[in-house]
Amino acid sequence: MTLATRAVLSAFLAGPADEHYGLQIAEAADLPGGTIYPILIRLEQCGWLVSRWEDIDPQEEGRPRRRFYRLSERGAQSASTALAKARGRKRRGAVAPHHAGGMG
Repeated sequence: MTLATRAVLSAFLAGPADEHYGLQIAEAADLPGGTIYPILIRLEQCGWLVSRWEDIDPQEEGRPRRRFYRLSERGAQSASTALAKARGRKRRGAVAPHHAGGMG
């Protein structure tokens, strides 16, 4: 799991039942907007996120409709587990001795 994906998931886990649109997620994850959309699409395709289009009239509001995303029940559980595992690997990697000769 990439650092960017972890940052996006962490942003969602700060309020697991909350809906967020792209710019909010980008700001919370401290990532450029263009970086998060492929992540959001992947997470939605694997069932971790659900999304919906905002129900507004763009001409009345003077802006395009926003797509809101939130964690699915499965996504909230899976994201918590995945982030905990990633943190565990990072800690183990920081204290594991380095062996010359590559992997192993």
